[in-house]
Amino acid sequence: MKHSIKRQMIAVFLGLLVSFVAALFLINLWLLEPYYLGNKKTQFIGMYEELNLAVENGALKDGRLMDEEMAGRLAFQAEKNNISFLIADDKGGYLTNVHDKEQLKNQLLGYLLNQAQKDCKVLEGTDEYQINQSWNPWNQTDYIEMWGELADGSQFLLRSPLEGIKESAKISNRFLLSIGSILILLTVAFAWYFSRRLTAPILELAKLSDQMADLDFNAKYKSGGSNEIGELGANFNRMSEKLESTISELKSANNRLKEDIEQKEQLEKMRNEFLGNVSHELKTPIALIQGYAEGLKEGVSDDAQSREFYCDVIMDEAAKMNQMVKNLLTLNQLEFGDEDIVFERFDLAALVNGVLQSMEILAEQEKIQVIFRQEKPIYVWADEFKVEQVVRNYVSNAFHHAGEEKVVEIKIVTLDGKARVTVFNTGTPIAGEDVEHIWEKFYKADKAHSREYGGNGIGLSIVKAIMESFHQEYGVNNYDNGVEFWFELDVQ
Repeated sequence: MKHSIKRQMIAVFLGLLVSFVAALFLINLWLLEPYYLGNKKTQFIGMYEELNLAVENGALKDGRLMDEEMAGRLAFQAEKNNISFLIADDKGGYLTNVHDKEQLKNQLLGYLLNQAQKDCKVLEGTDEYQINQSWNPWNQTDYIEMWGELADGSQFLLRSPLEGIKESAKISNRFLLSIGSILILLTVAFAWYFSRRLTAPILELAKLSDQMADLDFNAKYKSGGSNEIGELGANFNRMSEKLESTISELKSANNRLKEDIEQKEQLEKMRNEFLGNVSHELKTPIALIQGYAEGLKEGVSDDAQSREFYCDVIMDEAAKMNQMVKNLLTLNQLEFGDEDIVFERFDLAALVNGVLQSMEILAEQEKIQVIFRQEKPIYVWADEFKVEQVVRNYVSNAFHHAGEEKVVEIKIVTLDGKARVTVFNTGTPIAGEDVEHIWEKFYKADKAHSREYGGNGIGLSIVKAIMESFHQEYGVNNYDNGVEFWFELDVQ
């Protein structure tokens, strides 16, 4: 990431350190010598005042310091501050702290004769003294010098070399560069380590926010911590829980609103269709029951086996009527909106596995090979109980129409925020003229086969009612070797 916090922190720390080291280097390069010169002028003035004090007290006489304590103090001060001095009295006597005083005498004489001034830079001057910076070509050295007249009329010269401060500045600059390089490396390592510790939970929160934006509320902040980021992560977790609950309520409320609008328009039509379909479907079993019952009453057949057959037909037709009434009640509740649909998030793969396990006995009896390989969980939003009804109707329908190969394959595919469940069974494809009508109540594409296993044409109508109550897509696809029914649900 071009503008990541980690890079910015490293850049800030590194920039501050480099700026600090560069500032020290420049200060050392430009200001150390002026500071040294100012300090040296202060030392010269102090030395001058000590010499004047000695003159005023009469300690300096005939080129000698008569006061040993004063002489020791002057010698200590001169040695401490690296100052060479020369005093010339009016009688030709000289007082100095160096063995070779000729160089100092010549320089002082040059000042007195106005010869040395042309090679000097004046730093400070008064009526009593003058402070200069000069260059000695004989030993190639810069000096700071102070010359003038003491209170008794004696001439003096104070001198201190500048070579030491220049060498010190060079050493100091090399030292700063070396230490600065080490500090820069340490700072980069330090900034990288702590920025990583700081940005890791931030990156986790950013990823968590992306997942929440995609309505994936399973992700939680796990880094913890008692600082501000840890508190923010805990707030993210609470917000995720509340959002999941709120979205579930909103989906349910939105679905109820859509149902209320549609219900007013379809209510009367559905009632009329319901009564007409029930009366139509009940005619055949009622007629069969009535006919066989009258036959038993009139003694059409006296043998026990025939009477048992008549009773079996009556019981079978009654059972089919009972199942049809149950399905009609379920369909009635769905179409009339008597039942609230509760949207919740659940594992669709686990639901399909549960339905298949409950139908294992039927599969074994029919010798059906069931294929379902989905292992990972796939979470969807819907009414779990009603989705189970859809899956059970599809699978039961597939079992009854599996043909001679007797293979049923169930798949779950996710794409573009949807999970599509497909139930394929081998066998004869559905005729083209029947495809448009199979979702209608009581419609039977293969009436003979439906009658054989007790089908009443309501199962797919229940699927249609449930999927339309979800406002989701569903359908059927014909293949050369079989039929595939499918439906879709939201994964977000």
